[in-house]
Amino acid sequence: MPQIVFLPHDEICPEGAVIEAEPGVTVCDAALANGIEIEHACEKSCACTTCHVVVREGFDSMDEADELEEDLLDKAWGLEAESRLSCQAVVAEENLVVEIPKYTLNQVSEKH
Repeated sequence: MPQIVFLPHDEICPEGAVIEAEPGVTVCDAALANGIEIEHACEKSCACTTCHVVVREGFDSMDEADELEEDLLDKAWGLEAESRLSCQAVVAEENLVVEIPKYTLNQVSEKH
């Protein structure tokens, strides 16, 4: 079973985390199932950018982003070539190393 390594994030997972994920599950769902509270203001419907992550390793193992995800990513804070919306990034057979950006463009958070 592939592992997802989440790099340390000051608020969401200060120590970082290593979790196992079934192939076919999204990065967001795997994180949430393991207590890593990635923001997902649109309830994972690919309508915002709050679940934006950067896949530092294993990026090429995932299916490519579709046009809607690409359009939304253009609006994400800190966009990089390996950026994905975690609600759309499906785990394949390879391990992933994921960084959760420090900021999102979410103006309202249910956690604050």
